Amino acid sequence: MTDQPTGVARAAATPTQPETAQPETVQRGRPATGDAPAGAGGGRGAAVGSGDLTDDLLRSDQWTDEMLQAAGIPVMDVPLVSIGGGIGSFVTVDYLRIAGVAADRIAVLTNLDFAWQTYEYLTRVSQIPKPERIRSDSASRPDNIWGFPSYALAEAMSERTFAPLWQVLIEPIGADYYTPKAGRVFAGLERESKRIGWSQMLVKGQVRMVRKRQGGGYFVILTPMVGSTPTKRLAYRAEFVHLAVGYPGLRFLPELQEFRTAHQDFHHVVSAYEEHEHVYEAARTKHLVVMLRGGGIVASRVLARLMDDRAKHGLSTEIVHLFRTYITSSHGPNAWNRRKGAHGFAYQGFNYPKSVWGGQLKARMRRLEGEDRAAAYKLMGGTNTPYRRRWQAQMTEGREAGWYRTMAGTVEQMRLDQGKIVSVVKTQAGMVEVAADFVIDCTGLEADIAEHRVLADLLEHSGAGRNPVGRLDVERTFELRGAGSGPGVMYASGATTLGGYFPGVDTFLGLQVAAQEIADDLARRGFCRRIGTFRSIQQWLRWARNKQP
Repeated sequence: MTDQPTGVARAAATPTQPETAQPETVQRGRPATGDAPAGAGGGRGAAVGSGDLTDDLLRSDQWTDEMLQAAGIPVMDVPLVSIGGGIGSFVTVDYLRIAGVAADRIAVLTNLDFAWQTYEYLTRVSQIPKPERIRSDSASRPDNIWGFPSYALAEAMSERTFAPLWQVLIEPIGADYYTPKAGRVFAGLERESKRIGWSQMLVKGQVRMVRKRQGGGYFVILTPMVGSTPTKRLAYRAEFVHLAVGYPGLRFLPELQEFRTAHQDFHHVVSAYEEHEHVYEAARTKHLVVMLRGGGIVASRVLARLMDDRAKHGLSTEIVHLFRTYITSSHGPNAWNRRKGAHGFAYQGFNYPKSVWGGQLKARMRRLEGEDRAAAYKLMGGTNTPYRRRWQAQMTEGREAGWYRTMAGTVEQMRLDQGKIVSVVKTQAGMVEVAADFVIDCTGLEADIAEHRVLADLLEHSGAGRNPVGRLDVERTFELRGAGSGPGVMYASGATTLGGYFPGVDTFLGLQVAAQEIADDLARRGFCRRIGTFRSIQQWLRWARNKQP
């Protein structure tokens, strides 16, 4: 799950100069017909005038208004389009509304019903229901750009208790880090979405691609909901485009994918990021052996659920926990870069050190380029989870009683044997076979950005490139490098930009830092007002009274 230490800093950037005009239609040297690679923008086009993408449009890097007219695709004009509609889009749009941009000047293209829909699903299936706490800092509020009142203060006031404030005061030495309940986060997002008129800006559908427009700006192609329009596609003509499409997708380890595909078994071998409540239900009816794979926050949450159910319902569930990298103690290159660890887990309160959000590390990362930046990411990266006293007590009990076992290694093969899933694990001591009733994969491997259809098309046609760790390459202002179109600018934020000048992009506060940089850059370009001291105070008072910006 995402997390976000406190601290926000801004840095000015020189506005990008308009690029030299390109020929009317810049086309790739490839056949007009035939199947394109998965995710690419090519393929067989529709007939001219059919209201769908034609061969000419699919091949061209830059489009004219006449090309869309000839294809019969209706064109809608809106100054700024945000693609994604999740929390990344929401936070950016929230900043722009607070900066004075009217709702009718923004369109949010999405297949989501509300901004936190995907996040709520992922937290629920990874065992963080609404009453439980996410891995997030008290002041990191995606529904409140000021971070005041913090989640801890809001919880203290609503529940009439000083406990959250005391926890913040003595964390992390005297208590675990304070983190907000998932339900409180969702309620805050719902309140703010109504305040800024989120539903008025929402356009439901699936974004197909973004292409540069001859003369400046962009065309965003949307496949609307079935039956909502007379044509298959709609085009949005915008000067500014913001991409916040989240993670490209999940990727299973090879042996897991091979097993699932060969046996068509999506019931006994599951990802923690998909529905798997049936595992916990089965454990209530009989003795089970569950193999857990991974060592991050999701693995610790699934482990906590298994241990909680075992204690609450008097179950006999056995847990075998497999780590690819087994941490036995504090680790790191030196005393200034050291992370605690034990029993397989690496412990860290949040995804990144707090200096990422406004300290020396943030300033240093903004200066690094190429391999130096990739090396810095590798140093601060790695799978980790927060230290929780309750989990530690449960794991200690399980190890002593023998129903919780840990091991280090990699799975070479998986097979079925008398109804059990047998994993052949390569360890330092040799090959070991582990039989289990269920396997829950919590490795959370991410797909390459080129597996996302819109991103693949951008890489092929827009001039966008990859950063040192393989994600979208953005400037310090989060402008998508190489994708400028005349006075038009394309921005990107969130997980697809990890590896850029700002490390914490896939966290609540990271999304806010990115949104602030984008809003400031748009203010320099004359699109909106800058949120200065007076406007910030004025708008906070409106937020506190739940009045529209």
